Amino acid sequence: MIRLIVLLLACVTACSNETVCTARGSLQGVHVNVDKAVAGRAESLAMEVCWDGACQEASTELMPSTVAGNQTCSGEVCSAEAVRTGGKFGFGAITGLPKRPVEVRLTLRGADPEPVLARTIKVTPKATFPNGPDCGEGSPQAVLTIAADGSVREG
Repeated sequence: MIRLIVLLLACVTACSNETVCTARGSLQGVHVNVDKAVAGRAESLAMEVCWDGACQEASTELMPSTVAGNQTCSGEVCSAEAVRTGGKFGFGAITGLPKRPVEVRLTLRGADPEPVLARTIKVTPKATFPNGPDCGEGSPQAVLTIAADGSVREG
C-alpha cells in the first residue's frame, strides 16, 4: 500500500503540467528600433503619445543595438558574445497606454539643433506576456522601427 502511495505521488509530481510563473512584469510604453543608416546621427529620442484627446511625453537616450555573436559552452553553461549591429534602440514609458489605436510623434535628435528625423504614426499597442502566454497578460507596448530611408513602421 505504501508503495502505491509513493508511486502515485511520484506520478502526480512528475506528470504535472503546471506552469511556473514568476513575478516578472513589463512596462507600458513604446520601444523604438533605429536602423544603422539613421542611428549614427541620432543620440536621443523624444516621443509624444496621444489618445482620447490627451498626450504624454517621454524621452530617452538611444542605446546601441546588439545581436548574439559567437557562443561558447563549458559543460552545461553556455554564453554568447553581444555584437553591436550599428543600430540603436530606445524605450519611452507611457502610463495608461491602451490596447487601442494611439498616435505617436517621434523626434530623433543628434548634435545639431535640427532634428535628425520627425515622424508621426498611428499604432495599436499590444499586450505583452513577460512570463509566457500561460502566465497572464502584462502591460501593453508598441514596437516601432525606423528604417534606413527614415520611414517608420509598426513592428
